Amino acid sequence: MPPPTVPFFLTSTTLAAAAAKPQRPGPPSPPAQKQQPREARDGSRDACASYTARMRLNPQLALRLFDHLLRSGADPDHVAYALALGRCARGRDRRAAAQLHAHAAKRGAASHRRVCNGLIHAYAVCGSLLDARKVFDRGHEGDAVAWNSLLRGYAAAGDVNALREFFVGMQARDTVSWNTIIAWCVENGEYEEAIAVFREMLASMECLPDRVTLVSVISAITYLGALAQGLWAHAYVCRKGIEVEERLSSALINMYSKCGCIEGAVHVFENLGAQMNVDTWNAMLAGFTANGCSEKALELFARMEITGLVPNKITFNTVLNACSHGGFVEEGLFDKAEKMIQMMPMKPDAAVWKALVGACKTHRNFELGRKAGHMLIEAAPNDHAGYVLLSNIYALDGNWTGVHKVRKLMLDRGVQKVPGSSSIEIDGVIHEFISGDKSHSSKEDIYEMLSEMCQQLKVAGYVPDTSHVLLDIDDEDVKESSLALHSEKLAIAFGLISTAPGTPIRIAKNLRVCGDCHNAVKLLSKIYGRNPLLLLAPDGPLPTAHTLLLLTTSSEVIICSRPIQFLMQAHKMSREEHGELSAMVVFSKIKRKEELGLARNLSRLVI
Repeated sequence: MPPPTVPFFLTSTTLAAAAAKPQRPGPPSPPAQKQQPREARDGSRDACASYTARMRLNPQLALRLFDHLLRSGADPDHVAYALALGRCARGRDRRAAAQLHAHAAKRGAASHRRVCNGLIHAYAVCGSLLDARKVFDRGHEGDAVAWNSLLRGYAAAGDVNALREFFVGMQARDTVSWNTIIAWCVENGEYEEAIAVFREMLASMECLPDRVTLVSVISAITYLGALAQGLWAHAYVCRKGIEVEERLSSALINMYSKCGCIEGAVHVFENLGAQMNVDTWNAMLAGFTANGCSEKALELFARMEITGLVPNKITFNTVLNACSHGGFVEEGLFDKAEKMIQMMPMKPDAAVWKALVGACKTHRNFELGRKAGHMLIEAAPNDHAGYVLLSNIYALDGNWTGVHKVRKLMLDRGVQKVPGSSSIEIDGVIHEFISGDKSHSSKEDIYEMLSEMCQQLKVAGYVPDTSHVLLDIDDEDVKESSLALHSEKLAIAFGLISTAPGTPIRIAKNLRVCGDCHNAVKLLSKIYGRNPLLLLAPDGPLPTAHTLLLLTTSSEVIICSRPIQFLMQAHKMSREEHGELSAMVVFSKIKRKEELGLARNLSRLVI
């Protein structure tokens, strides 16, 4: 590779002198100075060791210190090259990495394994995958660090085919390799694929999952609303003795909250003890808010203030959401809400403006809603959610000209609305629906059940709330038909025909639940005896499940209010009769310690 232009930190004279030093002939040494070359080498090693020690202590100055090392006349060793390349990777400085590569090659250091790993990592992080692959192909295929560096490079570049092909062909897959693939799946919305890769990781028995693995897997489960799989993942954490630190605890709290099992979230949160930090408090605050427990969220916020933890912008946003969803933002308090945002110690971001727009929509404060909506789309110009919220404010006010202007602005900026979808887990398989969906193999049965649901709702006296049809349509019948075909109602219909009577139904949504569906679900839960029938959305008030213990079998989740007796019975069951069982105490009001200990011991036996 021809040496590129010298970057700022290495002057041409320094580099030329250092690179040419071994090849430059000098005058013969006099006999009295025969020991001088050895002494010079010792001095060079000492100088190099001194500089590498300083580079370790000051990684931000690694390149500048490497320059001083060359100026001193000392020879850099493989450690110095590796530290300098690490700084190139952190600063995404491909030019400096290439210069170091050329210099190391001239000095014969480029073949050292640690230098090669540093080069592969630096090139991969900088997006120069061809250069990284060239270094990799020069005989370092057996090094797990090299494999993982290149794998992360393919993941960062989004080259799906190369990523999968490289992963399948890896000779040294370790936990980091699997974590990279699983995290990439989650970051790119391939949630089912992430869980499938995790199962493959367990089946391969090449290595064991760690906390990073479980955080990614639980995040995927959260997006799918698959509580049964979430329970299994939590049980796996407990069985393997994996430490539940801040990130993993936040992931578990988020999973339980968004799967409608707020008691499970509380159980995880209250057992953290000294490991609680702002992120875990925020996760629990968001959990209470998402499950319609606004008063508990505000009580928890008061507890947080007592601990002395400093709230961040996520905390403020969550508390504002709690006030909005709990009806605490009354007509006369919007000015105070606006002042609260202006007085925040940090600049309000899109999440804060989104919370205020949502409150304005709920309480029909269109003037402030429009103002906050425009602040929202300026704070997050590429996020479709802000445009949709602002458009809804205009639609509720009957301002269709404003709606068209917002949609035109989206078109001009190339922002596309993400279609709303609802998913339900049946026998470990995720079924996803969109509004008016007719692609499912059981569509005839689904629409037959949907028709029955509409009839049952009418008999119960339910009147569709057509104000939630934010379209310029005058025909009320058309509006009612539009509401009936919402994705969550299709998912509920499929759940009713696919599960036994009395089985809880949990529907996960990628967007907020409209007010009509929220009200219809509460009535459908009573009509069909599906308690709880949960709609699990990113935010908004939801029904809550009062769960003490959940026993999962291959096909259902059974909710039990007497965990001690139930666990004792479960322990006596034979797997031949009842299939593979897994149980977990997620919340308990048991007062006596010996009973709580019995419950925990039995739960371990059943799992």
